[in-house]
Amino acid sequence: MRNVSLPAVDHLSVPVLPIATDYPPGHLLDWHEHRRAQFLYAATGTMLVETDDGAWTVPGERGVLIPPRTRHRVRMLDVQTSSLYIEPSAVPWWPASCRVVGVGPMLRELLLAASDLPAGYAPEGRDGALIDLILHELAALPETPLHVPLPVHAPFAALCRAFVADPDAAVTNAVWARRVGMSERALTRRFVAETGMSPAAWRTRALLLASIPMLRHRSVSQVATDLGYASPSAFSVAFAREFAATPSSLSARRS
Repeated sequence: MRNVSLPAVDHLSVPVLPIATDYPPGHLLDWHEHRRAQFLYAATGTMLVETDDGAWTVPGERGVLIPPRTRHRVRMLDVQTSSLYIEPSAVPWWPASCRVVGVGPMLRELLLAASDLPAGYAPEGRDGALIDLILHELAALPETPLHVPLPVHAPFAALCRAFVADPDAAVTNAVWARRVGMSERALTRRFVAETGMSPAAWRTRALLLASIPMLRHRSVSQVATDLGYASPSAFSVAFAREFAATPSSLSARRS
């Protein structure tokens, strides 16, 4: 199924609904949720996924596992997706929160084949075997830690969502403390209690996550300069420390 709306087929009695969709640049799927678990795969581009308590960056050739009944929104940056909408009973192992995973060549081909299945495919035979194999592959995908927690309480919820929407390397604890009307010490204490991270560490991680879509169109040197790093190597070291990967390995840029 391609470019089909989920509500049009959600009633079908199949364990998995594979739907491939093309999105225009910058398209926003605003807040919504699904009855089924969702595997959202970015064949191209980058997806920015946000829930009530976290933000995930999903580069091309990776996917995100979204639990059923989880309110989320997705910003599509030049994205071509393959989604699987899965009955929760078919994936009892599904994580309780979103998780970004790597997708290898075999699963990519399986997703491509699944997108050509008709809406009312037979769960038995070749079509059912294809879906069963996809579910086995999904259960073994390696996680890529491209996530930053989002506070759910004021005043930090609005502060952090604003930073995710428009990251600014010049922001400091002093700036945030003034905005929320508390001392830097109180800011740090309460922020750590809510997120498990210091404000500075949180901003660094959020800023590095924001660099991933930038790297699709700009060099490491350009992005490092834009983010205020002293050198490309300093940016690369910080990136590897956060994500256990090089900047180029998590971007669609191949030149």
